[in-house]
Amino acid sequence: MGNALVPEFAVSDWRKSKAFYCEVLGFEMVYEREDEGFCYLRLGEAELMIDQIGAGRTFDGGHLPETYPFGRGLNVQIEVPSVDPMLRSLQAAGHALFLDQEEKWYRVGAELRGNRQFVVADPDGYLLRFYQDLGAKAAE
Repeated sequence: MGNALVPEFAVSDWRKSKAFYCEVLGFEMVYEREDEGFCYLRLGEAELMIDQIGAGRTFDGGHLPETYPFGRGLNVQIEVPSVDPMLRSLQAAGHALFLDQEEKWYRVGAELRGNRQFVVADPDGYLLRFYQDLGAKAAE
């Protein structure tokens, strides 16, 4: 719980979300407050929170998602040592990918940085981009 940025996703069913994140994706539950429908999760160095809409403190005033998919315009990138175990787990769970696995190289200054990545939507439609680092090479 030392990251400078930890997103909190407002979710429609925190137990369903917790099961997806922990049982399918491999996050660990750091702690939870069942009475508030809240869970703090970690995967490697990545941390995020899920919070049940309508339980505990709920941010409203026009800021709550109203229809699926939640989190429009946002995807969260999460580094993992290898995407393969997650891909196998998602397939075993019958959970479709939003964006199939790909190898993508991005220009960063005078070099290209590579990612092997895929995007999956969580039960509320938040987009999660999991990637493994492929290193760097000179840009042509």
